[in-house]
Amino acid sequence: MDFETVIGLEVHAQLATDTKLFCKCPIEFGQEPNLNTCPVCLGLPGALPTINRVAVRYAVMLGLATNCSIRIDSQFARKNYFYPDLPKAYQTSQFDRPICENGWIEINVEGETKKIGITRIHMEEDAGKLVHEGDDPSASYVDLNRAGTPLVEIVSEPDIRSAAEAKAYMEKIHSIVIYLGICNGNMEKGNLRCDANVSIRPHGQDVFGIRTETKNLNSFRNVQAAIEYEIERQTEMVLDGEEVIQQTRLWDADKKTSRAMRSKEDSDDYRYFPCPDLPVVLVETGLVEQLKSELPELPDEKRVRFQQEYQLGEKESEILAANRHQAEFFQEVVAKGIDPKPVSNWMLGDFARLLNENKIEIRDSKITPDLLMGLIKLIEDGTISGKIAKTVFDEMFHSGQPAGEIVEEKGLKQVSDEGEIIGICKQVLEANPSQVEEFRQGKHKILGFFVGQIMKQTKGKANPQLVNTTLKKLLET
Repeated sequence: MDFETVIGLEVHAQLATDTKLFCKCPIEFGQEPNLNTCPVCLGLPGALPTINRVAVRYAVMLGLATNCSIRIDSQFARKNYFYPDLPKAYQTSQFDRPICENGWIEINVEGETKKIGITRIHMEEDAGKLVHEGDDPSASYVDLNRAGTPLVEIVSEPDIRSAAEAKAYMEKIHSIVIYLGICNGNMEKGNLRCDANVSIRPHGQDVFGIRTETKNLNSFRNVQAAIEYEIERQTEMVLDGEEVIQQTRLWDADKKTSRAMRSKEDSDDYRYFPCPDLPVVLVETGLVEQLKSELPELPDEKRVRFQQEYQLGEKESEILAANRHQAEFFQEVVAKGIDPKPVSNWMLGDFARLLNENKIEIRDSKITPDLLMGLIKLIEDGTISGKIAKTVFDEMFHSGQPAGEIVEEKGLKQVSDEGEIIGICKQVLEANPSQVEEFRQGKHKILGFFVGQIMKQTKGKANPQLVNTTLKKLLET
């Protein structure tokens, strides 16, 4: 039997506000447990919440950036459930009147563009967290520093049909919130995380299958791996005649497996009702229009502009535009009068490799736009070869030292003196008479052998273009 996968994602983005959603407690990662708390986020009787205006603005901005309709009278509700790190035994969220609805974004997978619907974006507070450490392995400690942190939950339509599409969707949401400046996007710290709802059904069937929800996926790789695992698990169950159970599951990234956590609740189980302590959130039309006019150039717009303005390919434009800080770095180098193509090549090649290997973001790198500009200029004026430039770039990356200084200190200047190159070429040809004869008999590929010998003799510093030109002249005479 051939199955179709149906996926819906619930992406939680932590808003980059200074304070929590309903109180003035600061939001700081890594503080002592329970330091950033007050009667409101501790859920003490009689404490009254007030709404963080910045969080509301950020939610509206995200709605506008994802083509949503903005509700001018959204409402908070109480979502009732008990968990040790939820001190009130309910979460203040939004239910039937979310702040943003009926939007969409586009993703690109294997060269095909697809529109993914967004059902809703709503605001809610985060819970605390349980800490399992200390002398007693059976004990759990509750840290409520995170309780009350403002979140937006972006709920997709069940339009996603593969793990690869889910990963691309998650990457696009991540890119948008970073461009807007409303979320730090650090997935390791939980700033952006995802719950994946997955079901399968026979191809051609309209009715959805039984879905499971895999919770708290905190990397693009985990999103894809967890969904692939769940598709395979459900497929094997159905083919073996077993029934898929609606449940919540937890993903183990180390073991590449998931396990059942609890039966999956529906909205009725949470007994939603309007929060009596909070008024309706009224968003003025003028504010919506103001925020719309202030939106930055978003990834899709920037990708198109990079193609048109800089004559870059679609794929390289997409990669450069996906990361706000990377795009800004690229534009700053190009604005200094450098040809966009070599800038793109360096950024998507050696620079990207070193960033990945060292697990740092481009904004934290010692390489600055000025340093990359200096390196490219040394290549363009013939001071160093492209091969030597890779060695220089690696040193720049780790030291932050300008390329010119590295070249001087290590004696890496390219040998471009025509007389010196002629002399070296003649030495190599005289030392390899049989290969010279082969070339003259028509085996022109052997030219690469001579170039290699010259580069070896000059430790890679000979000007490649001059070497090739000189060799051909000498061999053809």
